[in-house]
Amino acid sequence: MLLANPPNPTTVPLPARCWQQAMAQLALALQARQVHPAEAVVVLPYAQLIQQARQAWAAQAGETFFVPRFETTMNWASSLGGTLGLFTPSGDDLRMDVAVDMLTAASLLGRAGLASQQDVLAGRLVDAAWSLARVAAAVLPSERPSWSEGLAASLGAGLDSPVLALEGAVGRIALAWAAASGYPSDRLFQAQPALFVVLEGFQAEPLSEALKAHFGDRAISIALCPELDLPDSGLAALPALHAALDAEDEAEQAAACVLAHLAQGRSPVALIAQDRLLTRRVGAMLQRRGIAMRDETGWKLSTTRAAASLMSLLRAMPWDAPTDAVLNWLKNAPAFGAAAVTAAETELRKAGVRAWRDLPATPSTHFAATQPLALQVNALRETFGRTRQLTAWLRSLRAALQSAGQWDALAIDDAGQTVLDVLRLHEGAEAEFEASSQPAPPPMKFQDFTSWINQTLEAGKFSPAHPQAEQVVILPLAQLLGRPMQAVVLPGCDEIRMPVSPEPAGMWTPSQRALLGLPSRDELSRAARQAWQYALHSALQLPHVDLLWRCSEAGEQLIPSGFVQELLLAHGPALAADPRSLRVVAAKPTPHPMPTGEALPVAKLSASAYEDLRRCPYRFFALRQLKLQESEELESELGKRDFGNWLHSLLHHFHESLKEAPAQDTRARVAMINIAAERATQELALSPSEFLPFAAAWPAVREGYLSWLAGHEAGGASFQQAETWRDMPLGELTLVGKLDRIDRIGGIGHEADGRTLLIDYKTEPRGTTAERIKSGQEDTQLAFYAALMPDDTLAAAYVNLGEKEPTRSYEQPDIVGLRDELIDSILTDLARIARGAALPALGEGKACDYCAARGLCRKDFWT
Repeated sequence: MLLANPPNPTTVPLPARCWQQAMAQLALALQARQVHPAEAVVVLPYAQLIQQARQAWAAQAGETFFVPRFETTMNWASSLGGTLGLFTPSGDDLRMDVAVDMLTAASLLGRAGLASQQDVLAGRLVDAAWSLARVAAAVLPSERPSWSEGLAASLGAGLDSPVLALEGAVGRIALAWAAASGYPSDRLFQAQPALFVVLEGFQAEPLSEALKAHFGDRAISIALCPELDLPDSGLAALPALHAALDAEDEAEQAAACVLAHLAQGRSPVALIAQDRLLTRRVGAMLQRRGIAMRDETGWKLSTTRAAASLMSLLRAMPWDAPTDAVLNWLKNAPAFGAAAVTAAETELRKAGVRAWRDLPATPSTHFAATQPLALQVNALRETFGRTRQLTAWLRSLRAALQSAGQWDALAIDDAGQTVLDVLRLHEGAEAEFEASSQPAPPPMKFQDFTSWINQTLEAGKFSPAHPQAEQVVILPLAQLLGRPMQAVVLPGCDEIRMPVSPEPAGMWTPSQRALLGLPSRDELSRAARQAWQYALHSALQLPHVDLLWRCSEAGEQLIPSGFVQELLLAHGPALAADPRSLRVVAAKPTPHPMPTGEALPVAKLSASAYEDLRRCPYRFFALRQLKLQESEELESELGKRDFGNWLHSLLHHFHESLKEAPAQDTRARVAMINIAAERATQELALSPSEFLPFAAAWPAVREGYLSWLAGHEAGGASFQQAETWRDMPLGELTLVGKLDRIDRIGGIGHEADGRTLLIDYKTEPRGTTAERIKSGQEDTQLAFYAALMPDDTLAAAYVNLGEKEPTRSYEQPDIVGLRDELIDSILTDLARIARGAALPALGEGKACDYCAARGLCRKDFWT
């Protein structure tokens, strides 16, 4: 066998040099053992190297036209199906498929007497069993029972404490499960290669090592990556170092590095997926530039739009589904018209229907658009009501997706097809679970079914289709080995994402890992350092390596990885220039908006609307004249506003009841006000758990209010009306508003002046209420309410219901005079608007802090 003359190693890129040395050793081994190349099997670290290995052999082998079998262990096992028969898992075998293994784990826990904890332990059991599968597959099938028995006793040592009982049980079940399972690679022990060669990567594989021992003299190892004997300080060419401010800055710089390499004709570029979220952000930036990318890492199936669409349906199905969840699903379901859904959402948000089940069943004009839609929705929701077998759940889910119009969108989408395949949602595919479940699993509740779907999607992986000619390859750092890349961009080189000593994954302790043959922290550290050294020494012949890290995250400072710090210590903190190119952008200042509202005449005016006009004319224009409104949040937490609404409602009911059945006894009044409180809680559909903080403060508020009421009545005041709508014509304008309460001052034993007293309740701090009275001409509310009354003798007051302080009233002096001044101001201001006066955005004071129109006026961008 003739070998081609190798070039000078110092001029050959490191990946090519690795292949030349490995193929040369392979050729010598074949010559020495007189083995025909076609009879040799060469096991590679990962599948992406197969084509590269064949090309390297063709370049190295000279006149030899026969090629060894370059395989991974899984590929080799699959190819043996024709001679040894196809592998078919049976019973409780580990499938390495979370959809099946989660069901098996629940069954095993039930048989072990842990059925009550299976919801919590099933996921941990699957993780533990998967971590042992690689080790168990490396044991001869006939020896696995004894291997498991020998480890079981030692594995539970130190777990006798009741606190650790569940951990010990999960470990024992996982070991027994892994040992009792059959694996597709079991047939490899029956193969008879003339020569078995393991091309070693950065970390040894248990199965490859076991096959080497099994084949004895017919097996050899060849290191794909030679020892890198140059220390970091001896590097002839340093990688470019980039320190970013934060994650977004790091993503932008990484994308700029990739684009710079491509602009120089360096393709393909390796983008190392050290931080998956960051890599997806970089990928999105490159995709916008039309860069062809080959993603070898993929991403969680649960993060795809297809999975989100399916989960939106499931979140809308429970009996207690929030209205927001149902609306979110309907917006993703083409079977329901967009116009009908929008109209229903408007009604639901206006009425504040937080739970879908609270929608009235009887016809109501308030839900004219919602109730016809609800009939269709509820008919579909009812199909998810009862407990059933998994296969029945899957058939129901398939039917629901088809009825909602979501099925077709999933079927034509690559990620959607993966979702349907993983969940066995295609017609008849669910039968696989019936065949694999022995004995039959118990029926599942809807909550359990949803949890199973969620876990399956979380564990699933979606890999987009690979382009024919990629410009960028996204891959893990360890899989850079042997790849002919023209440049390497490695973001995520910080202390968290690239630790020098990685934390071993899984539940096993260091002693258990050593016992089971799992990689130790030291082994993982050696593998990480080898991968780092390989990437670093690529810069010797390929000086196009960029290392990036961020200096802060979530407000906390981050330091570079220990690997990067070694470089900085050896060569000094010489950072590369920012790879992003600067663009000249013409300045486009954002002016203050100055609209006019003469084309939008104001027919009705409320106190809050006029308050908007006084605080910010633009706010009045946007919210009152254009009638732009924020969508009400249905799932927001209860706040002071809800507490205030509740107090208004209960005081209305209390005083109406007290007017019909007068009672002076304090205990009777306490009983009446408590009944009113319960009625208000029911009417406003307030959750007891959410309302608990305000309910705790209620007794003090109640006692303070009843005490104030007794003194108020003793002064001659009597209740007349509450929550009363009033309107007052004012030329072409009508003033409108709802008065919290109207009292009459005067009675037996008091001066009967017959004055009307307007009361407005406040739950704000006392200082705020006092300031309203102090600035009478600046306060709009009481004066506006006085304008709604025809009386010329009026009194008006705020009643502050404090949670920590007693209830107190704050009377506004000379309310009639303030009312007349306010009416003049209203007429003057609206006349100016009608004449085309500008309505500028003032952008001052507290009015801007929570203004719904802030995004329209662009206050944050004024120049």
